[in-house]
Amino acid sequence: MGSLRLHFWSITGTVAAFLASLWINQAVFAGTSFVQGINWIYLPSGVRLLSTLLVGFDGFIGLLVAGLLVDFLYWFPHDPVRAIAGAVLGSLAPYLVYRLALERYDLKASLTNLTPTRLLLLAVAYSIANPLLHHLWFALQGNTQNIVESFFMMFAGDLGGALIMLYMIKGILALLPTQPNRSRMTDGMFRVRVALDSAYNNQLR
Repeated sequence: MGSLRLHFWSITGTVAAFLASLWINQAVFAGTSFVQGINWIYLPSGVRLLSTLLVGFDGFIGLLVAGLLVDFLYWFPHDPVRAIAGAVLGSLAPYLVYRLALERYDLKASLTNLTPTRLLLLAVAYSIANPLLHHLWFALQGNTQNIVESFFMMFAGDLGGALIMLYMIKGILALLPTQPNRSRMTDGMFRVRVALDSAYNNQLR
């Protein structure tokens, strides 16, 4: 697969996964909302972390595109500054955690070298970084009402969503074969592994 096409599908896949997770979250966990965009369980946070762990900078770009679409069309259609800030900060936090994992754990695309403990640490790191960046911005804007409660609510929602998605996808990736097979299904799963490896390796060039 050509490099440009691979980047395109990595970014497009990230956008689609984020939008799908948001739709599921709103359908299932809408009643857990603290304020607009902050839930006790927020599945898109798991997609944010996973997409950057799997496809690096392409994940960041995909999240930024998805964040801008959602913020401008759904969350904050009449507040462009809030929409842009939310999209940028929501994309930056998981990318920073990805860079941390890259340096500390010699990250692999299939996440094979991320133990359950490391996954938990990355989920916690992201769940601190995301609300921290957002609430620093809120404070700079003079919006400090219920800021401590809001911070911990976002932390809990991000952590819950990240853990659900991380361990689920980690389990699925562990089932992907390392060698091609005559079976069409197994061969297709092997191609998924190869595509993930290629997408990840492109981030290092």
